[in-house]
Amino acid sequence: MYPSFDIDALRMVVTSMEVGSFARAAIQLGRSQSAVSMQLKRLEEQAGRPLFARRGRNLVPTEAGEALLSYARRIVELHDEAATVLGTETKSAAIRLGLPQDFFEDVMPETIAKFARLRPGMHVEVMAGRNAVFEEEVKAGRLDLALAFFLPGSANPGVELACLPLSWFAGKELSWPVGERPDRLPLVLYDHPCLFRQAALRALDRQKIAWRLSLTTPSLPGVWAALRFGQGITVRTGHRVPQLIHDVGTALRLPRLPPIELRMLTRPVLSPASEAFRDVLTEVVRSLVAGVPGQLEGGL
Repeated sequence: MYPSFDIDALRMVVTSMEVGSFARAAIQLGRSQSAVSMQLKRLEEQAGRPLFARRGRNLVPTEAGEALLSYARRIVELHDEAATVLGTETKSAAIRLGLPQDFFEDVMPETIAKFARLRPGMHVEVMAGRNAVFEEEVKAGRLDLALAFFLPGSANPGVELACLPLSWFAGKELSWPVGERPDRLPLVLYDHPCLFRQAALRALDRQKIAWRLSLTTPSLPGVWAALRFGQGITVRTGHRVPQLIHDVGTALRLPRLPPIELRMLTRPVLSPASEAFRDVLTEVVRSLVAGVPGQLEGGL
């Protein structure tokens, strides 16, 4: 006879892996430390083997614990999806998505609208932010899927949706004459780490073009605003470039840049709702980036 794993205990295990410790999971779930310990002990009794081992002050999954954790995530997701469909309140998001700021204003609204027609009432939790964290968040199970940029390479994870050219952009209110390059090129870039920043600095250094950082920011709207006020130049794709911003690479005799890949990252096992959302998101992204100037063949 198979054991009946308790859904609350499975949620506790999943949450503890997401937040990094059983103590933080207890706080998030509103449980006492003793209640969490009892749930863990009960799970191990039902599994008939140790699920976690102590490493320093932390508990880490054993091989059996890793196996249970994989199934626990799927069970909790399906449980919460069923609760959402039936109109029962659930505390956890059905779908957790990571999205670069470049795609939030057009990809997100269209995707949500199309998905809502397929799965009305489904909760989608969106992290719109820095590309650098998305791969790790998906690996750790804190995100179900994400769009992320990568420099071209055979070892890149996920599925390639597009291969986009990078260009040098500036506003029309440059602080130097168009066509003339200042002695030290002023750059408006994301702060470290950033693939766009990395590509820009490497290209300039290879050509021995002097540069200086005029402004760094974690905000894409902040980058565009600085360009509009003539604070320097930046490197981005041609997706949703605002008005009054234009390509200045040729006019300033700047070096060519490598393309950048846009890839879909997903957890190894997705719930049916997450799979449906992935398919809608893929369709929307491919349709929107197809119109990006210089879209490279093979990216779609």
